[in-house]
Amino acid sequence: MARDNNRGGRRDRDENPEFADRLVAINRVSKTVKGGKRFGFAALVVVGDQKGRVGFGKGKAKEVPEAIRKATEQAKRQLIRVPLREGRTLHHDINGRHGAGKVVMRTAPEGTGIIAGGPMRAVFEMLGIKDVVAKSLGSQNPYNMIRATMDGLKKESSPRNVAQRRGKKVADILGKPADKPAADAPAEA
Repeated sequence: MARDNNRGGRRDRDENPEFADRLVAINRVSKTVKGGKRFGFAALVVVGDQKGRVGFGKGKAKEVPEAIRKATEQAKRQLIRVPLREGRTLHHDINGRHGAGKVVMRTAPEGTGIIAGGPMRAVFEMLGIKDVVAKSLGSQNPYNMIRATMDGLKKESSPRNVAQRRGKKVADILGKPADKPAADAPAEA
């Protein structure tokens, strides 16, 4: 009956140390009732393994820790895998949008770092991207910015995926060095 120890087969928070989480936003919301106001909290959390998987979640509760726990659990259920080039940047430039939130994400050379604003930076750090340039156009709402970023990341495809989809080899997609003119050939004057 070891199943009773971890509540019906669900994993505890300590059993998944490979996931890091980042609290992006916390809102205090109030409901006016006959006797006064009742306060609640809404949390927005981004979770990732820093190796190409990321997800976000939101949770609401009467207490902050409970809202964060709910958001983290939802984020772990909604993980997506994003292919990364050399494990540090995107394969190609991407646009993402959700509602009025629009984001532009561009690949960057090594050493650039993460150039992105608040909620987008949290997504890239949890994803494990080291070099990226991103800009948020439109909504500054963290919920819409994260959804737009996730929308763009879902569009990301690696040369391997494209080659598989087209029934070709990766070298055919990237272009062979033999297709380019030889740089070491003597120039005729």
